[in-house]
Amino acid sequence: MRVVERLFGAGFRPIAIPPYESALILRKGECVAVLGPVENGGLKLLAPVTFLVDGNLSVRLKKSSGDVFVWKQKEVAATGEMLRQLEEFRVELVRILGVGESSSLLKVESSTEREDF
Repeated sequence: MRVVERLFGAGFRPIAIPPYESALILRKGECVAVLGPVENGGLKLLAPVTFLVDGNLSVRLKKSSGDVFVWKQKEVAATGEMLRQLEEFRVELVRILGVGESSSLLKVESSTEREDF
């Protein structure tokens, strides 16, 4: 419960997005994280941190033209500013959750790495 209080105190806010009602989805700005419980009473990330696109969870894709955040047919270019915000969001979330940095779900890759799509 203290972790949730610290998250709320830091400005993270819960939101509901179907069909993820059983998960705790936290938003700060346009950044979002999907969290679930762990046995010791803490929380863990269930998916990489991402952005909201049209009020829904997006997926980050690497295209030859640059990274994008996608939900259904809507794409939003992953600008340097967006990636900076997402990294700040991730770092703050990791700090509050007390999760180690080694989790691949917690890393926000640099937009300089490209993979043709």
